Amino acid sequence: MTSIKQTEANRRNAQKSTGPRTPEGKAAVRLNALRHGLCARTAVLPAENAEEFEQLCADLETEWQPQGRTEQYLLEQMAVSQWKAARACNMEYNIYDQGSLTESRMRTLEYVLKQQTRWERAYFKALRELQALQKSRPPQPEPLDPPEDTEPEPASKTSEQSHPDPQPKQNESDAPILNPPAEAVQEASPSSGLFQGQGMDTDPTS
Repeated sequence: MTSIKQTEANRRNAQKSTGPRTPEGKAAVRLNALRHGLCARTAVLPAENAEEFEQLCADLETEWQPQGRTEQYLLEQMAVSQWKAARACNMEYNIYDQGSLTESRMRTLEYVLKQQTRWERAYFKALRELQALQKSRPPQPEPLDPPEDTEPEPASKTSEQSHPDPQPKQNESDAPILNPPAEAVQEASPSSGLFQGQGMDTDPTS
């Protein structure tokens, strides 16, 4: 049986739901009503707020992201169980609020606590089944990595390839002498008398 501390905590949590406040939230609740309308008609009593139940369904759907009709059904069972467990908390609060517990009120309180425990177990049972079903989903294919962009070559390398290095310059000593200087030609000619009087015998008959 649920303890008194747990009952009080559940009652406080149930009273925190105030329904959608923003226009976007109210519009989302109206869209969710199309999917959860059957559950709302069977789970929500006339004195209760149907928008709060739709908000509960929307919060659970955002948290668990159901796929397929089976997962959606389990999520709706979680919403209904949590809603009815919160209702039992409110009934328990009303019983204590009426004053001293008579024998009749004690029997009613015992019945309410049993209902609360029943719906809490139903909630966690649907949750375990939903988690097991989501674990058995086939793995999603991993997206392919985009091809790596090749970086353009630096402008310096491109200019070097288009303009090769010039031929190395020859040294002045290695360069061939095409035309000797005129002075050297004149000094080496026989008519200049270069070969006279340098230990060479001359013809006596000349």
